[in-house]
Amino acid sequence: MNDSSWGAPPQAGYWGPSERGPVQGAAPAGPAYDAQYAQQTRPMPIVPDVPDFGGDQDDDRGAARPGGPPIRQEPQSMQDAAPQPAPPPQKKSAGRDLGAAIGVALGLGVVIVASLFFVKAVFVGVVVVAVVVGLWELTKRLDERKGIHAPLVPLAVGGAAMVIAGYVWGADGAWVAMALTALAVLVWRMARPPQDYLRDVTAGVFAAFYVPFLATFVAMMLTADDGAWRVLTFLILTVVSDTGAYAVGWRFGKRKLAPRISPGKTREGLAGAVAFAMAAGALCVHFLIDGGAWWQGLLLGLAVAVSATLGDLGESMIKRDLGIKDMGTLLPGHGGIMDRLDSLLPTAPVAWLLLVIFVGSG
Repeated sequence: MNDSSWGAPPQAGYWGPSERGPVQGAAPAGPAYDAQYAQQTRPMPIVPDVPDFGGDQDDDRGAARPGGPPIRQEPQSMQDAAPQPAPPPQKKSAGRDLGAAIGVALGLGVVIVASLFFVKAVFVGVVVVAVVVGLWELTKRLDERKGIHAPLVPLAVGGAAMVIAGYVWGADGAWVAMALTALAVLVWRMARPPQDYLRDVTAGVFAAFYVPFLATFVAMMLTADDGAWRVLTFLILTVVSDTGAYAVGWRFGKRKLAPRISPGKTREGLAGAVAFAMAAGALCVHFLIDGGAWWQGLLLGLAVAVSATLGDLGESMIKRDLGIKDMGTLLPGHGGIMDRLDSLLPTAPVAWLLLVIFVGSG
């Protein structure tokens, strides 16, 4: 046991006489010592029995072993002076299962491309499924974290109707379906007590606009003669923007873009997103879009990079307010459906509008 564990430093001559002779500086023994130093000494405290080493007691605290002298520890200053091995350098980590993320992304890409170019109605069904699952994730997180009861049934039915109406009747159909969905949310919530009614219906209307209404612009892009290529261009640019931001930011990112919203995003990553998206936009618009020019692709890529980044930051604000990392766990390596739609949803109306301006709606 360490001497200092008793609350005072060891006294001179503590260890008693030894074969090396009297301890330097120790007082002589005898009656004179007793008379002179009786008031300055104090009795040695009783040391409790030391447990045998082993189990939870087996440590390096310097406890005395049975049958031997006490083991004294080195002074702390000597321990601190001993050279410590340098920790191994830490490699940067992506923070997610990269293999699972790539596998899921490839699987989703195959499903989307196959449905997009073979049967357009099937692709519209894929969009409807993504919208309904996204609404379920969002409303569930709102309920779990904030106690907000946004009614899922009218949102899911109205969201599906919104996407289909946008594909069949265009923007007018989408707006009508959006208005009817908001009305259905107001009525459906009346079945519950009036407490927090305004809060719940506000969240419901927000969810209807944020997920299905923005998704209708993807269905509206599909209605053009080259609609499949427009949707593919929109998807490619959004994915390339996210990939460029990740690759450049992970390798070179130092200056934070919005540390209070998303600490992982950097200005260098944003520059990578813009560069990658503009290059991909020039190629896609020139080769895939009927009547498109490369310079239009540059502008489209720039707009997509900005809108995708803002969409990512917007959902980061929602998740930070809710105190969660991901909206769900449905997609390994990605999180939930909403964690993949965060960049796509606000980018869809931007891509739709610019393509209509550049090459028309037909």
